[in-house]
Amino acid sequence: MPTGSPATRPKQLKAILAHCPALDRTAHHVRAFAELMNDRQGKHLDQWITQIQADDDLPALHTFVTGLGQDLDAVVAGLSLRYSSGAVEDQNNKIKMLKRQMFGRANFDLLRKRVLLTARGRS
Repeated sequence: MPTGSPATRPKQLKAILAHCPALDRTAHHVRAFAELMNDRQGKHLDQWITQIQADDDLPALHTFVTGLGQDLDAVVAGLSLRYSSGAVEDQNNKIKMLKRQMFGRANFDLLRKRVLLTARGRS
């Protein structure tokens, strides 16, 4: 839990980042990645990755970049296109949760009814 008033927290953060240059650079890179996501600028991902690779002492970000590189085309598309499968994934997660809740206690007919009721907003 952060200490101090909300007004003093930015000062505390600046002091912490001033004492830990690696953390300061990590925060800078994370903010830059957030801008890529928010502004849908997937075309600039290669530049961001190059900057991360140039920073030798940031192993967590190097691991992240390695993971991105495993399917770079999909990542660039995800950061560029306005389309999202988020709604579908949300429904899949809800159905999986219902299946886990009912495992060994109900038959398929009851599961079907609960899925349909959940889709309508009732459960």
